Amino acid sequence: MRRRMNRLSVLFLVFLWSLSLVPSPSAAPAPAATELPDPRTMTFPAPAFQPPKPERQVLSNGMILYLLEDHELPLIRMEVIVKTGSIYEPADKISLAGLTGAIMRTGGTKRHSGDEVDEIIDQMAADLSVGIGADAGGAWLDVLKKDFDAGLALFADILMNPVFEEEKLQIAKNNAIEMIRRRNDRPSSIASREFNKQIYGADNPYGREATEETVRSIVRDDLVAFHRKYFVPNNIMIGVTGDFDKKEIIAKIEKAFAGWKKKKIDFPEVPSVVERKDGGVYAIARPITQTQIRIGHLGIKQNNPDFFAVSILDDILGGGGLTSRLFSDVRTQRGLAYSVGSVFRPGNFERGVFIAYGETRVDTTHQAISTILDHIRKIRREPVTDEELKRAKESFLNSFIFSFSSPAQIVSRKMSLEYYGLPSDFLERYRDNVAKVTKEDILRVAKKYLHPDRLVILAVGDDGKFDQPLSSLGKVTQIQLTP
Repeated sequence: MRRRMNRLSVLFLVFLWSLSLVPSPSAAPAPAATELPDPRTMTFPAPAFQPPKPERQVLSNGMILYLLEDHELPLIRMEVIVKTGSIYEPADKISLAGLTGAIMRTGGTKRHSGDEVDEIIDQMAADLSVGIGADAGGAWLDVLKKDFDAGLALFADILMNPVFEEEKLQIAKNNAIEMIRRRNDRPSSIASREFNKQIYGADNPYGREATEETVRSIVRDDLVAFHRKYFVPNNIMIGVTGDFDKKEIIAKIEKAFAGWKKKKIDFPEVPSVVERKDGGVYAIARPITQTQIRIGHLGIKQNNPDFFAVSILDDILGGGGLTSRLFSDVRTQRGLAYSVGSVFRPGNFERGVFIAYGETRVDTTHQAISTILDHIRKIRREPVTDEELKRAKESFLNSFIFSFSSPAQIVSRKMSLEYYGLPSDFLERYRDNVAKVTKEDILRVAKKYLHPDRLVILAVGDDGKFDQPLSSLGKVTQIQLTP
C-alpha cells in the first residue's frame, strides 16, 4: 500500500514539472488588434428582389387563375377573390354581404348539410373559410395534397351551391345583433367608428353602420339573391399555390366548376364620397380614465403617383413606430400617451383616409391633441432631416422583401393588383419608387395632402376632466351614441 502511494506521489510531481514547461498565456505574443467598423456606419446593398412569377390563365367560363407551384411541402392552398362587397348592399339591408359570406361557409350546400361540411373539413384536417368585406369577397382552402380532390369538390360546391340553412342564418343574425348591442363597450371601437362616419358620411356605404333593424330585415331569400348576382365564374379569380402539376390542376379545376356559366353583372352605382370643406371638433362623453383620440381627413388612392412619397411621409410622422416623430415626442419625451401614431391608409375604389391617433390620460387630453396637431403643421413647414429620410427609406426597403416570404403571398399580391386595377409591375417598381423619394418630395406631398384646416378632431372620454376645454380648438359638437 505504501509502495503504491509512493508511485502516485512521483507521478504527481512529474505532472507538475511538465506544466512548468508549458509557456504561460501571458508569455505568448498578443495577437494584433483588429479594429472593427462602427456598425452604425456600415452599409449593405439592398437584397435582390426577384420573386417567382405566377402564371395567369383564363378558363372558358371567364374564371381567372393564378398558378405558382411550390413542391417544398405536400400542401395546396387556394384563394378566391370575388368582386362584391358591402358597398353594393341596399341601405336597408346593411350586413347582408357579411352574412352571405358567413352562411356560405356554415349553411350547407345542395350535397351536404352545414354540419356535414364541418365534419368533412375536420376529417381532412383542412382549413376552409369564406368572407365578404367592404369592397371584396374571398374564400380560402388549405388542404393536404392527398386530399386535394375531395377538398376542391367541397370548395367548389360551397362557392356554387350554398343553400343558406335557415337555422344557421338565425344564429348568425343573433350574433350580429348581440355585437351591435355591445359595440359601445369599447372606447377605441367607438372612436374609430364615429370618426369613419365623419370622414365618409353616415349614409355613404363606406361610413354607414348596421343596426338591429337592418339585420332583422335580412331573410334567406336576400342571401340567395346576393350570392346568385355576384358569385359567377367571370367575376372570380382563383390563386393556387403548392405541390401540384399545372396542367393537371387546371383540368381538375375546370371539371370541378363545369356547368357554372358566365353571366353579366350590373353593379349598383356606389355614391362618391363628398369631401368636407372644413374640419370639426367632436366629443363623445364616456366615464373613462383614458381618452381615445382620432384626428384626420380623407386621404388618397393607392394608384396616386405620390403614393410612395406619402408612405415615407407617414412613416416619419407617425407610422414608423418607435422612431417616428409622434412616438418619439408624444410618448417617449413627454409621456403623454401609451399608444400614438399615424396611418395614411390608401383606398382603392374610393379614397382612403389619413388618421393620427392616440390614447392618453383624461387630464392630458388637450395637451396630447395640441402636440399631435403641432407635428402635423411642422412637417408641412420644414423639410425632414437627412437621417429621418434615410431611416424611413431603409425601413421600407429592408422590410419589403418579407412581404413575399411565401408563394401564397406572391400570388395573393398579384391577384390584388389586378382586382384593384393597379399596374402589373407595381410591386417590381415599388422599391425603386421608394428609393427615389427626396426631402423635397416629402415637403411637397405634406403640403398637398395634409390639411390642418380640414382636420376632424374626435375625442372619446370624460370631457369634464380634460386639462383644457376642447372648445379652444374650435366649436365642439357632442355626439350622442345610439344603443
